[in-house]
Amino acid sequence: MRIGRALSSAGPVYVRRSADDEHGEGWEAIEDPFSAFAAGRVPLDLGERVTGDLLAPSEPLVVVGVAQNGPAHASPVQAWLKSPRGVVASGVPVTLRRDAGTTVAEGEIAIVIGRDTTGLTAATAHEYVLGVTAVNDLSSPDRVAFDPRNFESKAGVGYTPLGPWVDTAADIDVVSLSIRVAGRTVGKTDAAALPVPIRECLTYIASWAPLGPGDVVMTGAPFTNAPIEPGVVVEVQVGGVTLVTPTR
Repeated sequence: MRIGRALSSAGPVYVRRSADDEHGEGWEAIEDPFSAFAAGRVPLDLGERVTGDLLAPSEPLVVVGVAQNGPAHASPVQAWLKSPRGVVASGVPVTLRRDAGTTVAEGEIAIVIGRDTTGLTAATAHEYVLGVTAVNDLSSPDRVAFDPRNFESKAGVGYTPLGPWVDTAADIDVVSLSIRVAGRTVGKTDAAALPVPIRECLTYIASWAPLGPGDVVMTGAPFTNAPIEPGVVVEVQVGGVTLVTPTR
């Protein structure tokens, strides 16, 4: 199932993508998918067709980034926090900073947590995941020389485009990932090629800071990052989910 959020006349509502919505003509409203996930079932339809704009598919309280450092690093991975207030929907234009050096688009597999991760292990990690989606972790790497803790290099209005759908059927071990800039593919890989597997990333993060429903883990972009200039369109594809970010 592909789950998203749309702006209806009554406010934001969770929706699923149905078989006849290929042209974006509307979606089926569903119950809270996190409550359904906790109950061990798929979300129920609410019997309402929604035609409003799609929002980011999750409202995370926590967004965790992962730097893929490989087995030689002292920790399995490096994890850091990015402000959830930077999350924006697919299609929303993002104004790139002019005061932070080069801007880099980082296409990543985003894991949307389905329930409290207390007790998560590498073997059971998939049981805590609602699904996967696409994220563009926009970054200003030149700022790392001034701020090694990643605050400045990861800060910016709208610097975490997310969505548009959460694919609940995607396999966290093998899902594909690609990034296109101005229509040209500049990086292509899959989850299996990440230096540190997604399961190990989730295990490490949950061992220090348990996550909850709707939180997002960005799993790194060692092979899918590219410098960009204002005015280009960046597309990040994770499995069958394509995130589009115009820049200015």
